[in-house]
Amino acid sequence: QVQLVESGGGLVQTGGSLNLSCVASGRTDLANKAWFRQAPGKEREFVAQISGLGSRSTYADSVKGRFTISRDNAKNTHYLAMNNLKPEDTAIYSCAAVGDRSLNFAYWGQGTQVTVSS
Repeated sequence: QVQLVESGGGLVQTGGSLNLSCVASGRTDLANKAWFRQAPGKEREFVAQISGLGSRSTYADSVKGRFTISRDNAKNTHYLAMNNLKPEDTAIYSCAAVGDRSLNFAYWGQGTQVTVSS
């Protein structure tokens, strides 16, 4: 059984930065990992995904050039560095692990709130 726990959310002003972390308990080996977000009244949307060795990553167009996904397999942790944050980035951010090319993931974290004030 795999459990994911996010941390690092909070309140930041427009243009600010936040770094999210997601620690996995249980084996995730070299599985794909990702971040998703859900804003109030909206459906959950994909943010970023990283391959098992960290050599490939993909991003939603809305965050390209501002967000960076990374991972440390020795720590069973993946990260999301968010820069130049905008009010429209406000959402609950959830991490996910063990996914396929269709972005179906087996394990999910509870989520952490990110709020960007204007």
